[in-house]
Amino acid sequence: QMNTAQTNQPQGCSLIFSPSLLSAALAAFVTLSLGAPDATQARTIVVPPDAELQAVIDSAHSGDTLLLPAVTFVAKPRKFTESLCGNCEEHQTEVKASYGFRVRGKSLTIVGSGRKGTELVTRAGYGLFFVNSQNSYVSDLSITGGRRDSDGNATDAGIVARYSRVTIERVEIRNNKRTDTSVVVGIGGIFGREGAELYIRDCRIINNTWDGIALYRGASATVTDCIIKNGRGAGIGVTWDATCVALRNEISGYWKGIGSFGTSWVIARNNLVHHNLGWGMVGTGESYMDMSNNVIFANGNCGVAAWGSTSRGRMVNNIISENGWREQWVCPCVGVWNYGDWAKWEFTHNIVWQNKDGEYQDIWDQTDMSGNLNVDPLFADTLSFHLSSGSPAIDAGSEKLSDPDGSRSDIGLTGGPKAKK
Repeated sequence: QMNTAQTNQPQGCSLIFSPSLLSAALAAFVTLSLGAPDATQARTIVVPPDAELQAVIDSAHSGDTLLLPAVTFVAKPRKFTESLCGNCEEHQTEVKASYGFRVRGKSLTIVGSGRKGTELVTRAGYGLFFVNSQNSYVSDLSITGGRRDSDGNATDAGIVARYSRVTIERVEIRNNKRTDTSVVVGIGGIFGREGAELYIRDCRIINNTWDGIALYRGASATVTDCIIKNGRGAGIGVTWDATCVALRNEISGYWKGIGSFGTSWVIARNNLVHHNLGWGMVGTGESYMDMSNNVIFANGNCGVAAWGSTSRGRMVNNIISENGWREQWVCPCVGVWNYGDWAKWEFTHNIVWQNKDGEYQDIWDQTDMSGNLNVDPLFADTLSFHLSSGSPAIDAGSEKLSDPDGSRSDIGLTGGPKAKK
């Protein structure tokens, strides 16, 4: 269905084919390039620049590859009702939402010409929506122009996946900012729900209006080498019984950095979490949070927090410094805040230094205990956060962890087995 009230369509290079013309064009492309179509064989389809992309997706066979040119594809948004809610207290809650492009019941490879070339303008809450898609891949394009659904329970994002396995590489999700003033929530970057399995690599999630990456209801994700900045909510938020491995990401400009909630399980290594308004990293609920070799720098309130008596985890080889530059909001303006059961947390070989209202609150001073230090880490710069040659963080990490070259781990981004070589 078209929303007739939305008359200002973004200008781009895409036109809408009639169904008959589109079918003829696709048949010609497939026949000329590959011979007569065979439903048992995967095909490579070169999508015409003036095709209606959703019609191409609908006509493609599972296993096909769609090659998209360097043009803008503008969606005709469709409204739908789903019987399950990704982030409601009661899972079986009816939700009204919309999608721009949808891959349903099939696995497709969708490859653009680059983040600055191929653009999908979704004009919907669920921008690119994967449902029951067990082995899809999307890369080298950008997703923008989302419009917030009026139902506050809709999990709006540039990419939403349910019951699907999707690899997402070199995708930029940006400027999904069209809000609905009747609801608080906005449009996020990438959301996984209901058992989705996501592999997110080298992506840019920038200038959206809700969480960068959110995982609900048994979803799992591996998130590596991404830039996630300038949104609301959490940069990476993992809740219910979801799981996440977050490696070498940069997260800034959100309300909060990386958080584990509910009964979730998070492994966060070698991430740079800086200049978020509230906390940098937190473990709460009944979740497990493993933080190692992160730099948590200049967040508005606390650097890290152990929140709640049932949360647990490990904090090792982190640099937690210069946090607390704004008025207290979600936690004290300190490096480490214990608002739970400290006995359930391993805290070793961290540098906690020069946080506004002190290094620790509601926990005894950890300095010179279990390898923890209170010294200037001597960053070479505050862009890469690499260490100067005389840094006390070099070879000062846990003896249980090694750098990629086999030497004792550094504290911070350059240390540990997942550091960039």
